[in-house]
Amino acid sequence: MRVENYNTFTQSRRLYSTGKIGNVPLPNYNEFNFNTKKASAMSDEKYREAIIEQAQKDQSAGKFQSESAGFRSLVKSYVSVVSPDRKNIITAGLTAIFKNNKPQPKTLNLIDYLFGNVKYCKEATDVSYAEFYDSNGEMVASYSNGRWISYGTKAEHARESELWGIYNEAWNNAARVSQGNSHVVNTDTTLGLIDKSV
Repeated sequence: MRVENYNTFTQSRRLYSTGKIGNVPLPNYNEFNFNTKKASAMSDEKYREAIIEQAQKDQSAGKFQSESAGFRSLVKSYVSVVSPDRKNIITAGLTAIFKNNKPQPKTLNLIDYLFGNVKYCKEATDVSYAEFYDSNGEMVASYSNGRWISYGTKAEHARESELWGIYNEAWNNAARVSQGNSHVVNTDTTLGLIDKSV
């Protein structure tokens, strides 16, 4: 399992909705860090305009990126267009796990785990660990002892990076205009340093 420090979607939190399959509470797909596939709310050109407008509003309000609820909402909407259908992947996966009556090992074999052969661990009717993959073979979520973790895909990372580039440029341009080019905050940060906490 690979988790990189710039992975904005990798979040280990109790992200529950009201539903359950077996003993596993389903994640809350409305959470900022747990995307699932959604239809595009607008064209990419309209998104670009909305991102620029949001950056200008945020700059005048003294906010930057995740400090702004509007920015977080825009990121979720923009990225969800390329997200895998986590909701169906997880629902189908959990349904299959609970239908399988074959005994599973009580403990995970470290060798199997490191080579990706273990997909879930179930004892009787309790699931303590499960991994969920999309059709490209990318892990998109895992469940471990009461916690859901969402993993961003390559497509999600690329789309989010695209948004940051548009937003940062617009934010800097707005700062130059409002401050008469005297002082501009440098928003050219590396992905590893951007704080995406909500």
